[in-house]
Amino acid sequence: MCTSILEIVETDGMGKGGEGWIVLTHAVVSYDHPHHALFDDCITIDFVNKALGPGSRIALEISLDSAKALSAALQSAIRQAEFGGRGGYDDAPAELRQQK
Repeated sequence: MCTSILEIVETDGMGKGGEGWIVLTHAVVSYDHPHHALFDDCITIDFVNKALGPGSRIALEISLDSAKALSAALQSAIRQAEFGGRGGYDDAPAELRQQK
């Protein structure tokens, strides 16, 4: 059964695929049947440059548990970066550390 879960966000960065590095304009996140991974359903993340067409995508197909762990790692890295990194998050006032 298809879930129709789909999120699209603009991105600003670079990604490396089979053809080398490309400028990324969007990330497409979905939860549905994978094309290659051996799961019934999975989180798929496609990084794309819309101007280059679908052949230029950089794709991930990961389990839901892996996606949760990746999300937590991203949130942790983002919080630390916002507070200057290298322990800056731990040195921030408690009320700021509680913001998620």
